[in-house]
Formats: sequence, structure tokens, C-alpha cells
Amino acid sequence: MLDLTGYVSPGPEEGAWVLNVLRDAVARSGAREVHAHVESFDGVISPPGFAAVVLLDESHLSAHCYSDRGWLAIDCFTCGGTNAEGIVEDVLNAFTSEMPDLVVHQRAVMNRFLHPEEG
Repeated sequence: MLDLTGYVSPGPEEGAWVLNVLRDAVARSGAREVHAHVESFDGVISPPGFAAVVLLDESHLSAHCYSDRGWLAIDCFTCGGTNAEGIVEDVLNAFTSEMPDLVVHQRAVMNRFLHPEEG
């Protein structure tokens, strides 16, 4: 999970751009995408920004942003052998190449399925 500030919209199609960044990272990881969607917020009900998600066979990758505040949150959860940290690093590299002033305020890794392996 990443919490970032300093996000600056890359243009009028920011949601589509972000969704492409997420989908490209998933494709490079070898994870299996099952669905992708972006929802843009126009500032009427929610602050301007977007929510984007790529559903994976292994779980999901999402980005949520309030662009007028410069806030961006990235979450990636996976099961099995898919490396969530690698996906997040790939996404972060894409964002920082476009927005070099992004600041990582929180980066966390959580282990899931903490039960004994069956075997």
C-alpha cells in the first residue's frame, strides 16, 4: 500500500492514463487481469479525482485520487506467487517519471493468509 502526495493531473484524461499505468504493470507482472474500470469524480459529490481498479485472478490493484488535494493511494493485494511489491514498484516508477515531486508518506506491506500451509 502506498500513500502519496504531490500528485498532479497528467491531463484531461487522467483516469484513463492511470488505468493504463495499472494495467501495464499487471501485464508485466504475469498476473491475470479479469476486469478493469475507472470512475472519474467531477467535484460535485466527491472532490475531483478518480478511482481505478484492475481486478486480478489473484486479487486487485487500485488507485484512488483526490487530484485537487494532490492525494493518491495505491493498493495491491495478491495471492499465490504473484509479487504485489513488484507491481507497486512498477506503478510508482511510472508515476514518478511523470510527476517527480510525488512524496511517499506511507509504504506498507502486509502478509495475508497467515495460516499453516496444507500439504
